[in-house]
Amino acid sequence: MTTTVRVPEERSARVPAEQRGPGRDRDSVRLLVSCGAEVSHHAFVELPRRLRSGDLLIVNTSPTLAAAADGRIGHARVVVHFSTRGDDGRWAVELRDPDGRGTTRARAGGPAGTEVRLAGDVRLVLEEPLTAYGSRLWWGRVSEPDVLGLLRRHGRPIRYSYTQRDQPLSVYQTVFALPSADGGGSAEMPSAARPFTARLVAELVSRGVQFAPITLHTGVASAEAHEPPYPERYEVPEASARLINAARAGEGRILAVGTTAVRAVESAVDAGGVVRARKGWTDLVVTPERGVRVVDGLLTGLHEPEASHLLMLEAIAGRAAIERSYGEALSGLYLWHEFGDVHLILPEEGPHAERCSSNYR
Repeated sequence: MTTTVRVPEERSARVPAEQRGPGRDRDSVRLLVSCGAEVSHHAFVELPRRLRSGDLLIVNTSPTLAAAADGRIGHARVVVHFSTRGDDGRWAVELRDPDGRGTTRARAGGPAGTEVRLAGDVRLVLEEPLTAYGSRLWWGRVSEPDVLGLLRRHGRPIRYSYTQRDQPLSVYQTVFALPSADGGGSAEMPSAARPFTARLVAELVSRGVQFAPITLHTGVASAEAHEPPYPERYEVPEASARLINAARAGEGRILAVGTTAVRAVESAVDAGGVVRARKGWTDLVVTPERGVRVVDGLLTGLHEPEASHLLMLEAIAGRAAIERSYGEALSGLYLWHEFGDVHLILPEEGPHAERCSSNYR
């Protein structure tokens, strides 16, 4: 999506919603709802009234890892962001420079053979760039085979400069997060689901909304302009595939919670449009040209206008609708990033404009 929209720095959510005042919880964020040409403003706790019985939410159960670890190259301090574990035991990593404020700034990747000393005399050696698209992420080999244990002992959540302070790992876990059989997880939180609370999930279930869990372990954010997403490990279980296919056969709408859920389920649909139980790696990039075959709508955070995620949003709702929604979010002083407000994109249903309005009750 090409746009001249720029997000002012003060629109970044610097702390989680529950830390912004007494009596607040994770669901104390705002909800922008768009449906075709219509845009409306709500509180996130109103979500159950924006959905209807038979709707199905696809949710990502990947837990967030303490994926940032301190290291040294010679005498120079660096921070290593552990992104993705490969099938051969190597890790895709990003090296960052400490910025003196508790966060980091970008650093040139490589070269091959660079050795990083980590806690406990563990060594990380860079071997080759992850892809031909850029040199930000590299495949590296770690001398300690239990990297996940190393991160549990010495790691912390990845944090960017727009946030105010370090937070415990629990702040970066969603209500849907489940332990993975192999101990794996996401380098960065699948943040669209962060505002959900157990109370709100219970209300949705009581209203007839269903949930289909999938898993997609997210890597580090694609911070470089126009950089495509990297391959990520995913799984769509048999039970979830059946739920999705049954909802599609009925009158329910398939709504993904987060772009990660879209990527997973759209990677599991066959040529006939049937969702199958699948797991492995996906390099799918959802664009307006490719389109979507399964999801009808999306609940997502607010992303930077040049982010590749917006191509996916455009594939679901169209460019004009997304530009209109982002204009409303900016003028309405919504908050961006993982602790910020959220955007619900609902499908138009038929030729009559009142069909969008009928979603709200």
